[in-house]
Amino acid sequence: MDSHCHLQDPAFDHDRGAVLARARAAGIARILVPGYDLASSRAAVGLVGSAPDLLQAAVGVHPHHAAAASEAQWEELRHLVARPEVVAVGEIGLDFFRNLSPPDVQRAALERQLALATAAGKPVLVHDRDAHAELTTRLLEWAGPGRAVRGVLHAFSGDGAMAVRLIDAGFLVSFALPLAFRSATGPRAAAAAIPGGSFLVETDAPWLAPGGAGERNEPTTALRVVAELARLRNTTPEVVAASVRQAYDRLLGG
Repeated sequence: MDSHCHLQDPAFDHDRGAVLARARAAGIARILVPGYDLASSRAAVGLVGSAPDLLQAAVGVHPHHAAAASEAQWEELRHLVARPEVVAVGEIGLDFFRNLSPPDVQRAALERQLALATAAGKPVLVHDRDAHAELTTRLLEWAGPGRAVRGVLHAFSGDGAMAVRLIDAGFLVSFALPLAFRSATGPRAAAAAIPGGSFLVETDAPWLAPGGAGERNEPTTALRVVAELARLRNTTPEVVAASVRQAYDRLLGG
């Protein structure tokens, strides 16, 4: 099985080997570790060397950190995107819930990183919070006719209609543990309706942990998401895991 997961939680620093051993024992075959600013992007690249058969890196500037990025940092990010161990650009996107960076700054950062992804021929990992309509429109424009689009909406929080529109344009959606909450009506409806091979699972560690904020979250949390997807789709965890593997390979052009 494959998973999109942050492994940069300081709680993992002293026992990362044990965390990865538990992931392997659980059957997780690939973990994609994204960056959210320049420092975490460098760290994601560095992590790959500790377990290159299991870990892959993405680099990017999250909308929360867009206002803090300097021109020198954008230039370094451009060089990081070109590295062979970097397989995607992300997290990028829009977050109009917290607005930790002004919306126009977020939009400019999104445009820069969509251009980086296009130039490098790599997929994007997209953060979307309270920006469903605008982000969907922009991604569909970016997808334009004739372009082989590869990207994923991470910790998907939209509804079934949004998921179908983006999947039809070549994107994937990724589900995290909130899928198990009955209040997550949009993602739960999407999970039941979309075709196999169109979704991933993730942890978003250290956030979205079992037990809530401050609790431990590691790659094996993704197995809970698989179990919930199996229930929603009226199938088995094995079928869901195979579908996730198919989607992950497609995301990276495999």
